[in-house]
Amino acid sequence: MCCVSLYICVLNRLSVAKDKKKKKQFKKKLTDKYRLVVLNENTFEERFSLRLSRLNVFVLGGVFSFLLVLGTIVLIAFTPIKEYIPGYDSTKLKTQAAQLTLESDSLQLRLAMLEDYTAAIRPILTGEIKGEEKIDSIQELSSDKVLDTNKLNPSNQETSFRENVESKERFPLSNDLQNKAKIVFFAPINGSISQSFNSENKHFAIDVVAKTGTPVKSVADGTVIFSEWTTETGYVIIVKHANDFLSVYKHNGTLLKKQGDLVKSGEAIASVGSTGELTTGPHLHFELWSSGYAVNPANYIDFK
Repeated sequence: MCCVSLYICVLNRLSVAKDKKKKKQFKKKLTDKYRLVVLNENTFEERFSLRLSRLNVFVLGGVFSFLLVLGTIVLIAFTPIKEYIPGYDSTKLKTQAAQLTLESDSLQLRLAMLEDYTAAIRPILTGEIKGEEKIDSIQELSSDKVLDTNKLNPSNQETSFRENVESKERFPLSNDLQNKAKIVFFAPINGSISQSFNSENKHFAIDVVAKTGTPVKSVADGTVIFSEWTTETGYVIIVKHANDFLSVYKHNGTLLKKQGDLVKSGEAIASVGSTGELTTGPHLHFELWSSGYAVNPANYIDFK
């Protein structure tokens, strides 16, 4: 037993001595100095020399790596080069994207409102008639809504009775009409009339034949409330005038005004054409409406 213990004790001491020797050798390898010399190849003259140890090389390499990483981070974080990194979004791009999103939502909302408005007013303005019968007019009318001044022939008794009633009312009709501004209509175009106003045939307009491209003029001052293409009547433009008058111009070749434009009497708003399914040649289909009733344009305008 004593021999075994002694043997183990000797082995432990040898192991400790060996470990100390390895540590000393490792420390010596790290601290041993090495000289780096740069010589002239021809003259062997020393140009540059540097004494370094392995420990110095490790420390300098670590410091250089740290500075390189730090410099790269600073370069990316505080210079515009960061915008070229895939997946990076700059603040400016985010702001522009947000603004474009808001504008897109606003445009979509306005477009939806415009589509709803157009869908509601289109059947009235384009002459789309429900049922099998199609008439070339601004809207479907019953015969009792058409105001034909040729049929208004009151008797003397009726005239006397109306004057008596108006004189007793607080606001007589004659005085109210006198307060309204008078409108003088001018011919939208000069040419020969191919079809006149006829309420019985439901032709609530006058067709005037003219050469293609002839300017179509506004009959009075007003505002354009419709300027668009329709399948049956081609390019259509409608102008609203004072005293609840509407003038309608159909089958145009081109439109010179858009919805919302203000026009003067005699100003060109379109040109003669032959557009739409219901046209038979170059002409102007002209309608005149008063307070929602179709009236004979020949009673207000001289087309000769």
